[in-house]
Amino acid sequence: MVKEPKLEHSEFSGEFEDDGVTVLVDIFRPAGTQVDWQMEVVSQDDDVTSWDEPFATDRDAWEEFLATVERDGIRSFLEEPPASTH
Repeated sequence: MVKEPKLEHSEFSGEFEDDGVTVLVDIFRPAGTQVDWQMEVVSQDDDVTSWDEPFATDRDAWEEFLATVERDGIRSFLEEPPASTH
């Protein structure tokens, strides 16, 4: 059985609410390392958005999250419903 590595979570991680939508921002890296930070955003419906490229600092990740919300809106992290065929 493979042990899951312990993770260090950024102080920027946590719930974020905008426009009536709440998401969980998780910025993390393996505990005890100096490797780059990873970021995931989890919606209320457990839709997960992950960034492919790591971030040099947790602040860089947080600023990318804020820029994405500003540019695309918080609802961009929600799974789109299937298109209506009517």
